[in-house]
Amino acid sequence: MTKTILVTGGTGYIGSWVVKELLEKGYRVRVPVRSFNRKDKYLHLQNLPNSTNLLELFEADLLIHGAFDKAAEGADAIIHMASPFTLRFKDPQRDLVDPAVKGTRNVLGAASKSSTVKRVVLTSSVAAVHGDNIDMVEQRLSEFTEENYNTTSSLKHQPYSFSKVQAEREAWRINAEQSKWELVVINPALVLGPSLAGNSNSESLQIMKDLISGKYRFGAPDLYFGFVDVRDVAKAHVLALENPSVSGRFIIAERVANFMELVAIINNKFPGQFKLPKMVAPKWLLYFVSPLFGLSPRFVARNVGYRIAFNTSRSRHELGLGYTPFEHTVVDMVNQFKKN
Repeated sequence: MTKTILVTGGTGYIGSWVVKELLEKGYRVRVPVRSFNRKDKYLHLQNLPNSTNLLELFEADLLIHGAFDKAAEGADAIIHMASPFTLRFKDPQRDLVDPAVKGTRNVLGAASKSSTVKRVVLTSSVAAVHGDNIDMVEQRLSEFTEENYNTTSSLKHQPYSFSKVQAEREAWRINAEQSKWELVVINPALVLGPSLAGNSNSESLQIMKDLISGKYRFGAPDLYFGFVDVRDVAKAHVLALENPSVSGRFIIAERVANFMELVAIINNKFPGQFKLPKMVAPKWLLYFVSPLFGLSPRFVARNVGYRIAFNTSRSRHELGLGYTPFEHTVVDMVNQFKKN
């Protein structure tokens, strides 16, 4: 019998790749959209192979209590990905924390009411593992693992990261109060790679746009991130869905690199084609210009110049995830920008 999977956030940057992967494997996929009138938000899903017989769209608002109850009934599992990823917001509680936490509560509540859902795969982030890069130094760690939780973010400092750890903790709390479904959490690093959703407003796409459009041409901050291919993140969700023996959290990252290492890959593959930074911006200068980039002096102090490391052995050995080399991810993403 064909299994049915409810995918929240299925129209988004990562979610679209998850839906593609599921449809190709022959799953029935239910995807909520905010409004059928905004066809530009979901048309790309209807153009995917197998979508005609296996894709079902329905209207639902993440923040309306009970909006997912009907879609969860009859579904074998839920992949909950819907959560805002933006660094441009006015009110962090309203724009980040409420949608992340209330949305999680609503979707997992639907799982608990359903008589059929046996597994929930939740998209969290390495932002729920650590807040600032300096956390690794302050906690005397040689690397971050799934045992670590972000304890340094707040509504006033790193509110996006705060929203991710609040939502994930809420998911584990709800999971502990019931015995119908199992929870697996995916904690991806910064996701890059090509987009299936033409009009996605994901921060991942914005970061690459800023880099190749010349925003940092006078100097890039010495900021280190974990990076991972969007297609690998989608695969990780499907592996977590299909393997009944896996549980807990999974950090998903191919490598850690800073902006200049990313620039070197672009320069190597696309020489002279973009206004890329030629040097690392000195940290003292960043204190003065950080407001232009929406960064606080505290963010600069606690993140710039601090290397980080992630232990990804669980994703490789337990999930069985093979990673796309970062160079391929970057080239595919830049090629798509060029084509568009």
